[in-house]
Amino acid sequence: MRGWILLALIGAGIYYMATETTKLDKPIAQALGFFNKAENKLDSMTGTKIIKVNKNALQVKAAIAERLSGTELKEFEQIMVSAGDIEDFKAEYCHHDARHPVFSKDNLRFMCDKL
Repeated sequence: MRGWILLALIGAGIYYMATETTKLDKPIAQALGFFNKAENKLDSMTGTKIIKVNKNALQVKAAIAERLSGTELKEFEQIMVSAGDIEDFKAEYCHHDARHPVFSKDNLRFMCDKL
């Protein structure tokens, strides 16, 4: 009986920490990011997907690519692997004070505006 009460108290504590405080926000975000990356890799390894060709997306990609240097272009190709990777890039680098180790400030801003 004591085991169930202890388990209930621990569960209530975790629930409170997750819903009423910000102490678990970062670990939860890291865990969700890990699972999203794993899911994307698993999807890419297990089969093919039907990809709708969006001509606008191809034009945007070409417009961005013609501005970039060689090293920036290689980095850009790694970002453009999947929609999830693009969203991760935008979340991390498309805000006001963002800096990227490879892209120049102007090219980063241009990419964020176009993506």
